[in-house]
Amino acid sequence: MKYQVSQYLKFLIRSTNQHGVHSPFVYSLVTKCFYDRKNYPAYKAITNYRKQLISNKESITITDLGAGSHSTTLNTRSVQSIARHSGTPLKRTKLLYRLVNYLECQSVLELGTSLGLSTQAMALGNHTKITTVEGCPSIATFSKQHLQHLNNITLINSEFSSAIETLTTNTYDLVFFDGNHAKAATLNYFEALLESAHNDSVFIFDDIYWSEGMTEAWETIKQHPKVKVTIDTFYWGFVFFRKEQVKEHFTIRI
Repeated sequence: MKYQVSQYLKFLIRSTNQHGVHSPFVYSLVTKCFYDRKNYPAYKAITNYRKQLISNKESITITDLGAGSHSTTLNTRSVQSIARHSGTPLKRTKLLYRLVNYLECQSVLELGTSLGLSTQAMALGNHTKITTVEGCPSIATFSKQHLQHLNNITLINSEFSSAIETLTTNTYDLVFFDGNHAKAATLNYFEALLESAHNDSVFIFDDIYWSEGMTEAWETIKQHPKVKVTIDTFYWGFVFFRKEQVKEHFTIRI
């Protein structure tokens, strides 16, 4: 936690808003999507699902295949605890909904379903098909049951590396890395999924300041020759592959 606090203070110093952005593509993304304050009808479903999970006292046995949790080491947790401490916050689930619509994403891959908060938000986007991978069997079963009313979600219960081997033949408009927060694993998943990206794809990395290792992974990803534009929003790191753009890195407050 101390590391994250110190990094957040540094982030505040170097970050800017749309006025510090000189790329038309990034400026439009920031002003029309990141800072979009409209109240979309889908927000009601997103908010209601979160409320359902936070009021759910059912316990789930956790099989954690990633870097673990900062808030607890228990392997049995209540649904409400997972939703409160590990689930994607409401502000960011709404942003995911806006992103898949603004970028017109039709095919999305998510590594780390958890309780499906981000999965549901993206699935509510127009014409969006979601493939989501969850390593923990009990969480995968829970989420599949609670998301079964959305017929554009395919949930795979698998360790990420095994799932990626079968998915790299596909092309994705958006890949959300929201599971294993370890440096080596993150870089391996990134490299493995590069072939599934096209010119207008976006990769989103969750918790890039989770640890020193995750920050090192983020810095390595930024320097990859196929990466053209990155946006550091502290909690998420955005990666774009637009060949027509000069390589640039942005730090944006949202």
